Amino acid sequence: MPSPLTTLLDENARTLPGAEAVIFSDERLTFAQLRNATLLAACRLRGAGVGTGDRVGILRREASPTYLIHALAAMRLGAICVPVNARNKVRELAQVVTHSGMRLLLTDGDFVGLVEEAVGIDGPRVVRLDDPGDFATAGEGVSEADVDGLAAGVGPDVPALLLYTSGTTSDPKGCLHTHGTQVFLSAMRQRSCFVHPGAFEATVALDQLEREGCTVAMPAFELLWMAVLDHPRFQQADLSALRLTMNVGVPERLAMMQERTPQAIQVSCLGMTEAAGSICIGSPDDPLRSRTETSGRPLDGTEVRVVDPVDGSDQPAGVAGELQFRGPSRFVGYFEDLATTARTIDAEGWFRTGDLVVRHEDGTLTFVNRLKDMLKVGGENVAAAEIEGYLITHPAVAVAAVVAAPDARYGEVPAAFVQLREHAEAVDEQALIDYCLGQIATFKVPRYVRIVSDFPLTPTAKIQKFILRDQIVKELGDRGVTEAPRLIAH
Repeated sequence: MPSPLTTLLDENARTLPGAEAVIFSDERLTFAQLRNATLLAACRLRGAGVGTGDRVGILRREASPTYLIHALAAMRLGAICVPVNARNKVRELAQVVTHSGMRLLLTDGDFVGLVEEAVGIDGPRVVRLDDPGDFATAGEGVSEADVDGLAAGVGPDVPALLLYTSGTTSDPKGCLHTHGTQVFLSAMRQRSCFVHPGAFEATVALDQLEREGCTVAMPAFELLWMAVLDHPRFQQADLSALRLTMNVGVPERLAMMQERTPQAIQVSCLGMTEAAGSICIGSPDDPLRSRTETSGRPLDGTEVRVVDPVDGSDQPAGVAGELQFRGPSRFVGYFEDLATTARTIDAEGWFRTGDLVVRHEDGTLTFVNRLKDMLKVGGENVAAAEIEGYLITHPAVAVAAVVAAPDARYGEVPAAFVQLREHAEAVDEQALIDYCLGQIATFKVPRYVRIVSDFPLTPTAKIQKFILRDQIVKELGDRGVTEAPRLIAH
């Protein structure tokens, strides 16, 4: 059975060739144009030596038709697309490029210097899509029949996407997915037009929602949707076509956002990178309270269970436990990390999410907290250990512990408690923030640093992070601080 992505694209191009398939900012392609462009890109990738199982990295400033075309082209060949976060700095980029073993990195001139610094001359072949050179002619000797021959052997269970996400270790982990990705696949299945603003900017997003008459909006993160709702022109914008939105947030914030878009029913969801999107989602038929206080029910084909995090026994309705799930959107495993995969996916296919949830009698789930030592900064997963690992490379730092500090703009931001080395040169808190800027992604840089002489410890000498978290929450509350200072990378 061929990949559902290529099958749907080809079918839509055949039956609705002139219908709009994708719109990015003001760039738009019909189904026929998207298919033809994807085939051309696949020929070029094949001419460059890309085949089944190869990893093709894409590093660009923002999502665009070009980005999507080359991602689909790689998948059509049975290769694996590796989206690279454009906010990565040298260390992070080097880790992703090296760990993925990518054969080709598609990028733009803006990133060439960064790539050279990160991987030098021993890395993958780098192709500038804004100046493709030989790559533009690489596919001249490859026919569409050659590409179709490879595509015919690409089934829905063939690896297609490698997404890197911060885990509980010091380095991001690669989540390997098949062709079951949710959002774009859902749009293709419904023959809908997939609309994307590119690099998010509230004015662009609002204008696009109005101009294109969008009926369904999936901002997901309140940081994005609040920027649209608070836009000076929001009250005058005609969003009468909007009938459904999906957001994630605390109940009070979800209720407020629903009030501001009365024409559109708002639902919430619960998802993660390992699920290629959502695990469960609310229904438009659910009452308001359910849509603001729960994340809805599992998607069709997705099984969930809530278990005691210690002994694995099933928890009854109303009792918090760890969420585990399995189904077609569950990732294959962590790339080149059999040990971690084995610890998190059992023999029956259940993935331990590390999230604490409550299941209600009606089957809906409410997210409680993360069992993992993880932060969610403006929608980006950030592992505390990753930040701590970089901070201790500073010659003056002995120990670092990073916790989440509440933030009105980002939901939460990193706060670092640092113990200095004995007899180390004096260093202040701002110097440690500056040490991180330009070296790790800005959203990972601690917004607050506190130098301490010791840490609260458990009897087994583990740092009690909940105490540190309580300290920073109280401090910021006493000072009336609700939003962290803005940072600008060097």
